[in-house]
Amino acid sequence: MSVTKLIDIAVNFGASALASKIPEIVEQALENDINSMIALGCSIESSQHALSVAQQFPNIVHSTAGIHPHDAKTFDNSTLKILTELAKKPEVVALGECGLDFNRDFSPRDKQLEVFEAQLQLACDLQMPVVMHQRDAHNEFTKVLTKYRHQLKQVVVHCFTGTEQELETYIDLDCHIGITGWICDERRGLHLLESVKKIPNNRLMLETDSPYLMPRNMKPKPKSRNNRPSNLFHIAATVATAREQTIEELRKNCFDTTTAFFELAMKKELTC
Repeated sequence: MSVTKLIDIAVNFGASALASKIPEIVEQALENDINSMIALGCSIESSQHALSVAQQFPNIVHSTAGIHPHDAKTFDNSTLKILTELAKKPEVVALGECGLDFNRDFSPRDKQLEVFEAQLQLACDLQMPVVMHQRDAHNEFTKVLTKYRHQLKQVVVHCFTGTEQELETYIDLDCHIGITGWICDERRGLHLLESVKKIPNNRLMLETDSPYLMPRNMKPKPKSRNNRPSNLFHIAATVATAREQTIEELRKNCFDTTTAFFELAMKKELTC
């Protein structure tokens, strides 16, 4: 019996744990019913790398172009021009990963806010979806997003790990929500097992954020601590159980939602 394929909306192919093994990782993902993967861009360099991976694996890997809040300090007068040029490539299906991270503060907060707003404005101008990051900055993040939300096409809060109240705020702002292996972590993700039920079927997407956030409840435990897209099936099973859905229902809803969000069917038609 065939099963609906999965789509991983966040893979960091440029990370050192993945960069030297990309063909192997893609093949392993396909063998585990992963239909497509979104390679995240978090800086100009990683956005260009993500595009190159997408070009190497057409219609299997797609990419984004953006500046992560950690890299906001690298933003200069040429950045938006480069992002705009990258966004013209058919393999690039969204802007981001962009947003705010007040947990580590690798870039000054005022610079993070400036760069987040600039990328949201670019997304409004280009009418492209946006992959967003928020950590310990919910109030400031929400203020900026609210300012632009009515002009933005589609937005996803990637790697959501927040409270139920934060989730409700994002749903009210018509955001999509990306759920990772954090939900499989008995130390810090148990609250998601309850709140994930509140995400509408047409707003939920799945991701590994590999090589990070290895699902801790996988049995047997993988020998490597580096997460891979091939582990997405386990996250899907955990989410389906929490939502009291069959695994096939969960898979189909997430596949349809993700395909529509990134317009993947249209991208495939254009490149065929």
